[in-house]
Amino acid sequence: MVVSFPSMTSAGQLVAPFPLHNQSGTDRFKMGDSSSDTDFQRRNTIDHLHNELSKLLQTAPSGKAAVFEKEFSGFERLFQRFLLESGSAIQWEKIEPLPQNAVIPYDKLQKPEDPSTIAHMLSKLVVVKLNGGLGTSMGCTGPKSLIQVRNDLTFLDLTVEQIEQLNLKYGTDVPLVLMNSFNTEEDTAKVLHKYRGRKLRIVTFQQSRYPRIDRETLMPIAKTLSAHSLEPWYPPGHGDFYQAFSNCGLLDQFLGEGREYSFVSNIDNLGATVDLNILQLLLSQQSAGPDFVMEVTDKTRADVKGGTLIHYEQKLRLLEIAQVPKQHVDEFKSISKFKIFNTNNLWVKLSAIKELVSQNAMKLEVIVNHKALDNGANVIQLETACGDAVRNFSGALGINVPRRRFLPVKKTDDLLLIMSNLYSIQDGVLLVNPERNFPTVPLVKLGDNHFAKVREFLKRFGSIPNVLELDHLTVSGDVTFGKGVVLKGTVIIIANHGDRIDIPPGSLLENKIVSGNLRIMDH
Repeated sequence: MVVSFPSMTSAGQLVAPFPLHNQSGTDRFKMGDSSSDTDFQRRNTIDHLHNELSKLLQTAPSGKAAVFEKEFSGFERLFQRFLLESGSAIQWEKIEPLPQNAVIPYDKLQKPEDPSTIAHMLSKLVVVKLNGGLGTSMGCTGPKSLIQVRNDLTFLDLTVEQIEQLNLKYGTDVPLVLMNSFNTEEDTAKVLHKYRGRKLRIVTFQQSRYPRIDRETLMPIAKTLSAHSLEPWYPPGHGDFYQAFSNCGLLDQFLGEGREYSFVSNIDNLGATVDLNILQLLLSQQSAGPDFVMEVTDKTRADVKGGTLIHYEQKLRLLEIAQVPKQHVDEFKSISKFKIFNTNNLWVKLSAIKELVSQNAMKLEVIVNHKALDNGANVIQLETACGDAVRNFSGALGINVPRRRFLPVKKTDDLLLIMSNLYSIQDGVLLVNPERNFPTVPLVKLGDNHFAKVREFLKRFGSIPNVLELDHLTVSGDVTFGKGVVLKGTVIIIANHGDRIDIPPGSLLENKIVSGNLRIMDH
């Protein structure tokens, strides 16, 4: 379903399929076994799945069968690749150094100056935010995009502010598109009404709903499509964007409007704003723009597990850590060899998406995600990742962007920095405090037992500390901070089990280790 809100002015882990072979349900499909018996069993399993999905379709509510049929068709293709494509798609010895012009430094891009040129460029753009995730990992209910992150503003508030300010400044109609999952669709729709009358068009669509399959039988655990339970279903990762964007009709709609590129990013990455320098590169009149651009940035010690761009069989590919053989993991983590990682800020040509999807030619690595449900059932989810699509597009390119374009909020560790004096907000955009003298952000590690949930996290700070000169903060145990605390250099605070540490108001901690028990009592 596509929901549109017009403006007043018309504006898991990546693994190969066959590590499953130690589970009894897939033992007959061991990697490297290419016997005719095994091939027959695989084909028989695929046929069996098709029959089970056909039975499910017969239970579809009135008027919904066509939607489920499209989604099941996509799931069947993914399932076939899961069974038939044995082993990882990447062979380590075939990885080649990146060609010289495969990744362009951001500072080499030209900045557009003419307002009319910028307005024309923006008329070719669609902004897509991946909005399928929940805030459960941070102790919140509902969509993660509705968590307040700064000045009582949510991720979605800041995104709306960014796009609206662009439209107001240049007199344009850049649409904001939200890809929801069935987990976030309803709650997101409820809050969108507050943005009516703003100078932007908000459009939503729902990514596919795929059936969880039993780990033993490899068949769907769902028995009917009319039941209200969501447990038998899952959203299949953000790699589903391309197919779902086409299925809902928005791809054709925006192509009909003359739009050429989509800027796709995670809604919890507060650095992922529309960049006019990159947009100008894409729309340069001197040459046809690349079909796909991935923003990458320099690795730090906090990013060693992040996926990186490689050159493989004459194409750019995304290499994730789960695709790396164990004996090469340390090499993969090395900042000296693999110096960049994927931010998941992607610029993709709409006509190229259309061509690939219409030909069923979009190939993405299958992500196998094991889950144990509340009822004890062990299931498998087959997923894909958006950035992995880079290998499908001709003329794909990387741009090495400044760190300010990668400010994700995955945990309260990140939230502490976003709420601190390290940043300010202007027109919905986070700006780094010019008084910060270091090019990287501090590394923060807060103990999960006391800081993981947002509500508990907020209770532990009288005010967010001054971190302008902080390099590294580790906090573990029952620790609270008074108002006006200043942290500099490396600060480690450890309260052992049964102990409590209260950092007094106004404290200055510079290159300090605090442990034991310190409590300030009211009197």
